[in-house]
Amino acid sequence: MEKIQRKATFSRSTKETEITLSLNLDGTGKTEINSGIGFFDHMLTLLAFWARFDLELTCKGDTHIDFHHSMEDIGICLGSAFHSALLSHNNARGIERIGFAKVPMDEALTEICLDLSGRAWLEWRGDEILPPVIAGDEKDIWREFYKAFASAAKMNLHVQFLYGKNGHHLLESAAKGVGKALQKAVIINDNIASSTKGSLDL
Repeated sequence: MEKIQRKATFSRSTKETEITLSLNLDGTGKTEINSGIGFFDHMLTLLAFWARFDLELTCKGDTHIDFHHSMEDIGICLGSAFHSALLSHNNARGIERIGFAKVPMDEALTEICLDLSGRAWLEWRGDEILPPVIAGDEKDIWREFYKAFASAAKMNLHVQFLYGKNGHHLLESAAKGVGKALQKAVIINDNIASSTKGSLDL
């Protein structure tokens, strides 16, 4: 039986960023990422690896201003590609739909719950324990990235930082958790829509 390959490509060009990416939801976790932001590359690599997604991404952005535009726009592109790839096989019928993970990283622990329901939402809790500045930029850009990703993916995403002290560790546990939860949610179990309505609003 031929292996399903749910793939999509996406590009976006504005005066602030120029982004191209390709995504395979049925990959092995292979990545080639150059966002122009080294720490962000690390987190995207972790997310894709734990999701077992293949991801190629390049971004040329106005990082001389700050990282905000690049990270938010990458969130839009990644979410859009994810949504297209998810629908590329049988309109996502039969997917597990819901995924969750609780991932430790040394002293830090983050809990992730998500639903590929078509109802976009980000619940971002516990970020008061994040340091104000992480890897040279404000902590809020991480919320903006995940908000853009969830919105474009039409995903209900809950991220809760439970405890921790080191910003790198907290964000790493979140990235791994989102990846692991996505890996579970995209699994195809059967040909029945995962909704009592009989269809998903994706």
